Amino acid sequence: QEELVESGGGLVQPGGSLRLSCAGSGFFLDDYAIGWFRQAPGKEREGVGCISRNDDTTHYADRVKGRFTISRDSAKNTVYLQMTALKSEDTATYHCARAAICVGYRPHEMDQWGPGTQVTVSL
Repeated sequence: QEELVESGGGLVQPGGSLRLSCAGSGFFLDDYAIGWFRQAPGKEREGVGCISRNDDTTHYADRVKGRFTISRDSAKNTVYLQMTALKSEDTATYHCARAAICVGYRPHEMDQWGPGTQVTVSL
């Protein structure tokens, strides 16, 4: 069974850091572009960033550029989202998604995504 599962969310103070993990099973994450998106209650889903399939080029939304970093660990079949300098507006449920390609910072033709992990940035 092919599956993506996110982990690593939690409660963090403004200015703090978290590292989210996106673990794959039943397929190799290296064969796909992997994107991250988030959704807060009452708000539309928004893209966060994407890592390309072939050369691991990364792309980020302007709102997170310079603060968030996406990376792969092929041996662990996992993609990470390192988040620093967190702000209250980063509070959301974060999802990773399997995609054909990255179109800018957005994953394109997503066909698999995880249930998400909650990130809350608050004092």
